[in-house]
Amino acid sequence: MPSSSQIRAISYYVPQRTLDNEELIAKFSGWTAEKMERKLGIVSRPIAAPGETATDMAVSASRNLLDSGIIDPASIDFLVFCTQSPDYFLPTGACLLQDRLGLPKRCGAFDINLGCSGYVYGLAIVKGLIDSGLARRVLFVTSETYSKYINEMDRASRPLFGDAATATLIEGIPTASDTEVSIGPFRFGTDGSGADLLIVPAGAHRTPPTNETKKVLPDMRGNFRSQEQLMMNGPGIFSFAVEEVPPLVEALEEECRQKNLPIDTYIFHQANRYMLSRLQDLCHLEGARYFSNMLTRGNSVSSSIPLAIHDAVTEGFIHPGESALLVGFGVGLSWAGCRVRLPEDFKAL
Repeated sequence: MPSSSQIRAISYYVPQRTLDNEELIAKFSGWTAEKMERKLGIVSRPIAAPGETATDMAVSASRNLLDSGIIDPASIDFLVFCTQSPDYFLPTGACLLQDRLGLPKRCGAFDINLGCSGYVYGLAIVKGLIDSGLARRVLFVTSETYSKYINEMDRASRPLFGDAATATLIEGIPTASDTEVSIGPFRFGTDGSGADLLIVPAGAHRTPPTNETKKVLPDMRGNFRSQEQLMMNGPGIFSFAVEEVPPLVEALEEECRQKNLPIDTYIFHQANRYMLSRLQDLCHLEGARYFSNMLTRGNSVSSSIPLAIHDAVTEGFIHPGESALLVGFGVGLSWAGCRVRLPEDFKAL
């Protein structure tokens, strides 16, 4: 009998430290707390402690899931870790996680380096592992500490990003040939010509760190950063999103209609309120169920979609047994979308 992938559970971790709008407006002239909330949709964002890494947060999110008793950790076949803020250039964080979580040594483990589209890409990879018979139970972990890339006087980036980790348990179950697919269909897109719109320009091998790359300088918009810190071209990212996301959503909706796969709600990467509102209009979703949870989360990059799924379930916005269209877009430039249906026994931990 063929096997089909299902998302069984999602857990999360956010740091205890938070950065609220009042603290930011004390540094950035021209902002008010009300204006920041109205435009960005954020009042506070979790920020990793100075010694807290993406792997540390990934361990906490994974422990929340594994300690729940929903699954025997010894039955995990594969660990996939999505992060762009690794502890080391090498080894991969997935190997560190396997050891720290006490997963079996026969467990496969690797990293994927993707940002805002990373959760959807990761779901596709995991589905391939399970549906091909290479794995039965996969722990898919996302964790980002973008705050460590951001200068505290960068008014473009600092108000947006929050740090978070999530852990998703995906399991293969025997299915009949006519059983409704639980993960898929998918659509993907890439435009590397826009790589410089969201980038840390220096610090790796293309531009090694030097005294010059460490200098903090202002740009033409009054943002302060060094070449070893995050540079974001907000207008460029916005233009990319409004051009690429609507046709992606339209294509997925059409394929779902052809396959009689319902879409109960829409969950997009939590970029910022203004962008999400514009995308909602362009995708003609004014009357659709459209979930956002940025208020105290911020933009948590690859963790934003699974964190939104978790919050949507715990808030009763979406229920086990229902489906969602997931759309991620951003750094790369990269974008991806898919439909998922949560099983009746799905757990938000």
